[in-house]
Amino acid sequence: MANINRYSNVPLYCQLKNIILEKIEKGEYKEDTKIPSEQDLCEQYNISRPTVRQAINELTNNGHLYKLKGKGTFVSKRKSSINIKNYTGFTDSILDSLEPDKKEILSITSVTARDVAKLTEIFSLKSDNAQFTCITYLNVSNGEVFSVNTSYIPESLFPDIGEDIRNKKPSYEILRGKYPLVPYTSKSTLEVDFSNAVDAPQLQVQPGQALIKVYNVLYSKSGQAVEYIESKYRADKCRLMFENHK
Repeated sequence: MANINRYSNVPLYCQLKNIILEKIEKGEYKEDTKIPSEQDLCEQYNISRPTVRQAINELTNNGHLYKLKGKGTFVSKRKSSINIKNYTGFTDSILDSLEPDKKEILSITSVTARDVAKLTEIFSLKSDNAQFTCITYLNVSNGEVFSVNTSYIPESLFPDIGEDIRNKKPSYEILRGKYPLVPYTSKSTLEVDFSNAVDAPQLQVQPGQALIKVYNVLYSKSGQAVEYIESKYRADKCRLMFENHK
């Protein structure tokens, strides 16, 4: 049995995390089964409750464990990773999607640039009164949600885009002969984020769980910004794979 090494430079809570992860990997702690209580772990490894709690909380936030109120802490099911291959920034675009009618739409609203500070700079606006169609939607694979996305599209360029999406029109029907400014290039920024009270239920995770947040700006061939997307991916389900060719 692995033990806590009090003379190690590795913090005690990290050592406990590694012990629990090793037991999960070896099958000693099986999926959907309860792990020992905080008190049991304190006594088993002769460490303080705050140390145990920090280890448990981090494993819960990372998706390895989950808590049921009044019942204890359990081992999460292993999830197969979603490989987002050849990531180009177009992955979660509404305008460039081949099947926007297949997206699981959560809401379609109208906002102004004043409501979202980044829009004024991204779209080089002279006024913050410009209107945008704001579309929030999920990406789902095999019945599992792996990202929630919010797309902002200027109504001055795409006045009917919200209605087109509501009517579940395919991409070619939405853009063909109607909008000349189709996406051509993109610019992406990635950062680590954590789920909050709004997106946690959408992503089916606990608040505080690690996410991969991606900001995308899509441009037309002339360099005009045509769509801005904020995407939050479940870090425990997704890997972003980049392939570059010289």
